[in-house]
Amino acid sequence: MRLIIQPDYNRIATWTANYIARKINDAQPTAQRPYVLGLPTGSTPLGVYAILAEMNRQKLVSFEHVVTFNMDEYVGIPVNHEQSYHSFMWKNFFSKIDIHLANIHILDGNASNLEKECEEYEAKILAVGGIDLFLGGVGVDGHIAFNEPGSSLASRTRQKSLTTDTILANSRFFGNESKHVPHKALTVGVATIMDAKEVVILASGHSKARAVRHAVEESISHQWTVSAIQMHPKGVLVVDEEACDELMVGTYKYFLDIEKGNI
Repeated sequence: MRLIIQPDYNRIATWTANYIARKINDAQPTAQRPYVLGLPTGSTPLGVYAILAEMNRQKLVSFEHVVTFNMDEYVGIPVNHEQSYHSFMWKNFFSKIDIHLANIHILDGNASNLEKECEEYEAKILAVGGIDLFLGGVGVDGHIAFNEPGSSLASRTRQKSLTTDTILANSRFFGNESKHVPHKALTVGVATIMDAKEVVILASGHSKARAVRHAVEESISHQWTVSAIQMHPKGVLVVDEEACDELMVGTYKYFLDIEKGNI
């Protein structure tokens, strides 16, 4: 596992956007052999999306032959609801890049058969050859996607009930009214994420420091699903200084040392 320590959020976003753009360009994707990205929502990836969109505008990277699969979607709110993850992705990323509509995949939280929707999502990922790079954030309780504490590390795409902590955290997007936050979501599983050829998880701020400690220094546990990244052969955590607050000094210095000169 790599731990990339940056001074602040802006540097996290810059490092990550450049990394993703380089991976796409190095792959030289085509319509027959696309590059496949797994993508998150939330505030953490916004800077990455803004930089990638600008790089696309400057023709430094193209998404013409990129296929995307989003991590999750709320159950029961309209696709055009301002807080649906469909709306989020179109507003903050897809409308700003040269991606083809047919290459975008987001779970349908209003499907008539949610179990079938989840099964077909997994099948679509397999059909394109799997995900090349899965980008994600992490919750304060260590969850990735909507794989809350206690989720199986072998889990696949499915419907999940959201914890009170997650509902309260997301209430800021719903006028700070937790009663307006959907209590269920469709989400890729931990194993779905870990099947990707690369996994890049972002964490910024002191509130994420405990999750980072569990991801880096503690045992692998379903109570901190982000810890599954320890098992990935190409797992990367990109964090800022504040998110390192609970790491041991030796751990912090070790990862800074081994990343010298790397990009």
